[in-house]
Amino acid sequence: MESTPHQEYQPPGQGFQPPGQRTQPPGQPAQPPGQYDIPPPPAVPPRSVRAIDLRVGKRLLWVGAAAYPLQNITRVYTFTMTPRRKEATLLFLKRTALILSVAFGLTIVAGLAAFADTSTAGGILTFVWLGAIAALVFSVVELFSVLTAPAQYVLAMETSGPSIAMVTSADPHQLDRLVAPIVQAIENPEAEFQVKVEQLLVNPRNYYFGDNVNMYGGSGNVGVGNS
Repeated sequence: MESTPHQEYQPPGQGFQPPGQRTQPPGQPAQPPGQYDIPPPPAVPPRSVRAIDLRVGKRLLWVGAAAYPLQNITRVYTFTMTPRRKEATLLFLKRTALILSVAFGLTIVAGLAAFADTSTAGGILTFVWLGAIAALVFSVVELFSVLTAPAQYVLAMETSGPSIAMVTSADPHQLDRLVAPIVQAIENPEAEFQVKVEQLLVNPRNYYFGDNVNMYGGSGNVGVGNS
């Protein structure tokens, strides 16, 4: 009587599988024998931005919670704000020269005072150089905050008054496409539209704005005014 080769039991609905080969769970791709299942890489997280509404309605241009009468808007344009890297570098060099000059000057004074009171001179030296190091660290941090700041492509809307509204977007073409609808809304009282843009989150002291401007309310505001 011939013996029948032994086969492993297969669940109903599955085909024959050679002994020793793993059964893949449903919904997962099959891997060659001896290979591990490698999970796919995680998705790239979305950019951390603050979206705001830019909308036109009832003769008003709304940028977030700020409203600008359309008849007061005199200019709509896009441009690239670049960091003040040259000015920041020159300011850092001036600060460093000033800090070291003062520190060395006070060191000489402390050296002269050491002839009268050594302990007092030592305390002065410690205070002077701790202050100098702290000032240098502060200057370095400010320098790198400007050097590492990215250029910002923005949509600017100037008014007949002292205020300018600025917004940005991850898509520069979106800002370019918004210029024409805003200009048309100035001429057409019935025009209405609404889009999502991004709030401009920069330190105004670190950027060229084309004109000299100061941003009211600190970093994070979209409203700026000419200086």
